Amino acid sequence: MRIIAGEYRGRVLKSPPSLQIRPTSDRLRETLFNILAPRIEEARFLDLCAGSGAVGIEALSRGAAHVTFVDRSRKMCGLIESNLDLCGVPEEQTSVVLGEAADYLRRAVTRDGAGTDIIFFDPPYATDYLPALEVVGLNAGKLLGADGVMIVEHHHKNVLKETLGRIRRWRILKQGDSALSFYEAS
Repeated sequence: MRIIAGEYRGRVLKSPPSLQIRPTSDRLRETLFNILAPRIEEARFLDLCAGSGAVGIEALSRGAAHVTFVDRSRKMCGLIESNLDLCGVPEEQTSVVLGEAADYLRRAVTRDGAGTDIIFFDPPYATDYLPALEVVGLNAGKLLGADGVMIVEHHHKNVLKETLGRIRRWRILKQGDSALSFYEAS
């Protein structure tokens, strides 16, 4: 895995030690950030089920102001911190949180703030996506900024709902076995 563009371009990241972890491919990350390019500069980015942290580090490399990485595995949080150190990312630009995605989102709803500009959610394909998506859907105004977007990576055969609470899907992009569903507040 490598960082594709921006300040940390070309940096090779450490990969997860387990074959059960499925990092977002370089090709899919490049496609994702080509779509997000107009939104990424100075964005507040939330990387849920962050794994190696490659997506969030790519966001920082391309100009995001701050990335919060959330993963339920202590080992993955350690890997994220190792990859951040490897790239030389300033600590004030990141937060690494150990926890479940839906739990983190529920806690985030109770905090004051302007919301997140971009949420990237990439759970294991066998996971039930609905709890986290429902939290965002019901609390879109508190979790997403004014023009915020949530992107969900999933297996292309895993059909996600078109609308969840106050968010609606406006685009699906399929690449190989993976798909990206783009949601925004409706």
